[in-house]
Amino acid sequence: MRIHVFQHVPYEGLGSIARWAEKKGHSYSSTHFYKGDSLPSHDSYDLLLILGGPMSANDDFNIDWLKAEKQFIREAIQQEKMLLGICLGSQLIARVLGASISKNQNREIGWFPITATPNAMVLGLPQQFQAFHWHGDTFTLPKGATPIGHSEGCEQQGFIYQDRVVGLQFHLETTPDAARELIDACEHEAKEGGPHIQPVEAMLLDLELFAEANQRMEQIMGYMLTQLEVAVS
Repeated sequence: MRIHVFQHVPYEGLGSIARWAEKKGHSYSSTHFYKGDSLPSHDSYDLLLILGGPMSANDDFNIDWLKAEKQFIREAIQQEKMLLGICLGSQLIARVLGASISKNQNREIGWFPITATPNAMVLGLPQQFQAFHWHGDTFTLPKGATPIGHSEGCEQQGFIYQDRVVGLQFHLETTPDAARELIDACEHEAKEGGPHIQPVEAMLLDLELFAEANQRMEQIMGYMLTQLEVAVS
């Protein structure tokens, strides 16, 4: 599987997905928007992986590349490509599919449980699981998409659209090193406080949480690979 990655900031990268791809022999290339990279051709990838970032999916007016990124995502969906969006990535896909993006009632930062819908079983997700969160925005469910879960702090935690497009509001790819990078860059958001913000020092204590989350991320990547194999068979 050829994976192309849209990365919006240097401190939100592939995390455990890079390890999975290398282990399985899948190749990946990247567009680093913060470096001014150009967009790829649509025939150069099998899976478009859209990562997180601190900007809003509504920020077309002050981020030069965001409108072009949305158009590329729209074209990828129209061409029936495989797409996986994480955090901001899920919001961008949702926006392209006609959903609205708005501020969540409260920021959700740290480790919090998600209650999954039956739809999430195809992704290998159990009825309840712990995930790492770092977001202030949320989205409405796109028309034609099926929800995959909710948390106490956020009603929409993800969706599946036409089997080949998956949006995850939460992070399962985050490794301890990746979490440290995110904390270093965005700790001021966590210090704002709120009912769904975990103390920063507590986020890195339980390494087993990262291991379990990364394993669930591998299961989701396996789902995407299976859908690709079905599409080309």
